[in-house]
Amino acid sequence: MAEPGRPGRSQGVAGTWPVGRAAPAGGLAPAGLGVWPAIVDTLRQWARAEAGPGRLLPWVPVAFGGGIALYFAADHEPVLWVVAATAIALMLCAMLLRRSRLFAPAIMLAALAAGFAMATWKTARIAHPVLAKPLYSVSLSGFVEARDIRERTDRFVLRVSAMEAQRSDVKLERVRLSVRKGTAPEVGSFVQLKARLLPPISPVRPGSYDFSRDMFFQGIGASGFVMGAITASTPPNGGGLRLRYAAFMQGLRDAIDARIRATLEGDNRAIATALLTGRRDAITASVNDAMFVSGLGHVLSISGYHMAVVAGVVFFAVRALLALIPGLAAGSAIKKWSAAAALVAAAFYLLLSGAEVATQRSFFMTAVVLIAVMVDRRAITFRTLAVAALIVLAVAPEALVHPSFQMSFAATLGLVALVQIGMPNLLASPDHSATARIALWGGREIAMLFLASLIAGLATTPYAAFHFHRVTPYGVLANLGAMPVVSALVMPAGLLGLLAAPFGLDGVFWWLMGIGIEWMVLVARWVAALPGAVGRIPAFGIAPLIAASLGLIVMGLLRTPLRWSGALVLLAAILWGLSVRQPDILIAGDGASVAVRGGDGRLHVIRTSKDGFLLKEWLAADADPRDAGNASLASGVSCDESGCVAPLADGRLIALATRIDALADDCSRAALVVTARPAPSDCAAMVVDRARLASQGALALTRRGEGFSVQAVRTRGASRPWLPAGAGEGDFDGSLVPKAAVPRNRDATPSEADLQADD
Repeated sequence: MAEPGRPGRSQGVAGTWPVGRAAPAGGLAPAGLGVWPAIVDTLRQWARAEAGPGRLLPWVPVAFGGGIALYFAADHEPVLWVVAATAIALMLCAMLLRRSRLFAPAIMLAALAAGFAMATWKTARIAHPVLAKPLYSVSLSGFVEARDIRERTDRFVLRVSAMEAQRSDVKLERVRLSVRKGTAPEVGSFVQLKARLLPPISPVRPGSYDFSRDMFFQGIGASGFVMGAITASTPPNGGGLRLRYAAFMQGLRDAIDARIRATLEGDNRAIATALLTGRRDAITASVNDAMFVSGLGHVLSISGYHMAVVAGVVFFAVRALLALIPGLAAGSAIKKWSAAAALVAAAFYLLLSGAEVATQRSFFMTAVVLIAVMVDRRAITFRTLAVAALIVLAVAPEALVHPSFQMSFAATLGLVALVQIGMPNLLASPDHSATARIALWGGREIAMLFLASLIAGLATTPYAAFHFHRVTPYGVLANLGAMPVVSALVMPAGLLGLLAAPFGLDGVFWWLMGIGIEWMVLVARWVAALPGAVGRIPAFGIAPLIAASLGLIVMGLLRTPLRWSGALVLLAAILWGLSVRQPDILIAGDGASVAVRGGDGRLHVIRTSKDGFLLKEWLAADADPRDAGNASLASGVSCDESGCVAPLADGRLIALATRIDALADDCSRAALVVTARPAPSDCAAMVVDRARLASQGALALTRRGEGFSVQAVRTRGASRPWLPAGAGEGDFDGSLVPKAAVPRNRDATPSEADLQADD
C-alpha cells in the first residue's frame, strides 16, 4: 500500500522504480483480455510492484554478495587495478542513469562489480606468505597473540619475529601451534621454541570446506606442533598496542572462566564460558555432538541470537530502571537512552568474545537495529537487514563463504519476513477486549515461538546439509524445549554474573546459569537420542546451494505472488542436490588413503596413515553413519607389506602401492594404481601418482565406462593465495582412461631410476 500524503503516490497504488505506469497493488488483470495476454499483463503488474520505491534496496547486498562469490570462484587472483576501475566506472554509469529505466539493472551490476573489487582489495591488503611444504624442525620466536584451551590439547597463535629453517627461506608472519594441555604460554608473552610446521589444511575432497582459506584471512600461514620446551625471553620491542589489548582481553576472559570454574565444572562450566567469552573448545565431544544433532548447536557459537539477548536484556533493564525515576519517563527519550546502553553492552560483548568474523556480523546487525531505534526508524525491516549485510560484507568479504554467515542471514531473512508478513496476520483479532487478549496471549506466544523456530530451521537447512551433511528433523522440538530457558535464565544470569563478579557476589548467578545449561544439555541429549534424529545428507555441489539460496531470497524479499516462484526454485534445488551421484573413489592429497565404493554401495577404505579427520569427513559426505573405528570399513581390502588392493563394484581392482617393488605387480593386475611415489612410465594401469597428487591435491573419481571422470581440489591452472598451484609437473585433464596393454615382465626388477626415486 502506498503511504498517504506522499506526492506522486495514490492510495492503493503500488509505485514503480523507475517511474512508470501505475499498477494496481493487488496485481489484478484488467477485464476483457484473453487468457495469455491477461497472464502477461498480471506478471508485468507484479513486476512493477516489486520494483516500487525501496523494494530494490534489499537486492543490492544480494548483488554485492554475488560479486564476492564470483571472486572466490575465480581460478587465479584478479588484477586489482582492473577490477577497481571497472567497479568505479559501473558506479558512475549507474549514477548517470538514475532517472532512466536502466537504473535498476545498472545499480545491480555496479554492486556486483563492487563486491568483486572489495574482495580482491581485501585479499591484496592482507596478503602474506603461506607455507607450501612441511618443515620438520623450525626455530621460531615471537609474541603470543591468542590462546585456546581445548579438551585434550591447547593451541596458540604466534606472531613470528624470527624464523630459521633448514632448506627453506620462507618467512611466515603468523603460525598456529598445538601444545600439550596446560602448557600454552600466556597471551602477550615473547617465546622461543622449535616446531614442526605444516601447510594449511587444504580441502580433504573436492568441494569440501577450505580451511586454508579461513587461515589465510586470519593472517595465519601455517599450523603445526611444538617440539620440546617453550622458553620465555625478553622481547626485542613492546609488541604494540594491539598485543597489549589482546593480553588484557585474554586476562579478562581467563578471570571470568576462573570465577565460573569456582561454581561450575565439566560441560556446564565449558558451555557457560563459551556463551560469555566465545571459547568453546573445552566442551566434550559427546555433548558437542548432541547439541548439533538436536539442532541446538547454534547456541554454542556466539551469533545474532546471543547479541540480541544481551542487547535486549540490557535495553529492557535500563528502560525499566529509568521509568522508575519520577518525571524522567514523561519528559525524556528513555527509549533512545536504553538503546544506547544496549549498544555499549553489545560492543563490550563483541570484544569479550574475541570479535571473530561471525560475532562481528552479529554485532553489526544488532547495532543497525539499535541505531534505528535511536533515530526513530523501524528496527526490524528488510532495509535494516540489507544495511547490516552490506556492512558485514564490506568489512569481511570472506564471511560470505562461511557457514555461520550463510545460516545466520538465512535465518534472519526468514524471521524478518515472519515479522513483517506473518505476525500482523497472526496477531490480528476482531475482539480487542482485555479478556480476549489475556486468553490468547499464551497461545500466540507459543505459536510465534514455534513459527520462529520452524522458519529459522527451514531457512538454514540447505546450508547445514551442504557444509555439515546433515539436517535436524527435530530441531523445532529442541528449540521449543531449550531456548526459552536459555533466553530467560541462562543468558540473563550470565550477564548478572559479569556485573556481580567485581563485587564477589557472582556465585549464585553462575549456579543459576548452570541449572539452565543442565536443562539445555538434557534436552539436547534427549532429542539426539530420538529415532531418526541424525538426518544424514550426501554431499552435493555448490550449484544446488546457489539455487536454494536464490529460492530463499526470492521467497523472502518479494511481496507479490511472484514470491512463490522462489518455492519452485527451492524445490528444484532440493531435487538437484539429492540426485547428485557420489564418487566411486576418493584419494587423499598425500596419497596415503583411498576409499573405494564396493558392491554393497558403501566405501571401503585403504589407508596407511591414521588420519581420523579425513576419514570422518569422507564418511559424513557419503551420509555414512559408520565411524573411523568401524571394522567394516576395511572389509574386502587385502594388504601386505608392499600395499593394498580393494575391488570396485564391477570387480576391477584398485591398488594403493606403498613401495616401488609393488608397482610391477599392481600395474599388471589392477585397473587403477594410486601411489605417492613416481610411477613407471610403462605401467599398463591407470595411474594417480606423486606428480598428479602434488599438482591437483585430493581427487574424487566417478566411473565413466572403463575409465573415470576426475574432480580435483586444484583444477588446471588454478592458484589462489590460500591454495597455491601444486608443485607437481604435468598437464592433467579431467579424466582417466585405460591405457593400451603394455607387455611387461612380471619378474622384472625395478629400474635404477625408480629405486632412486623411492629413496
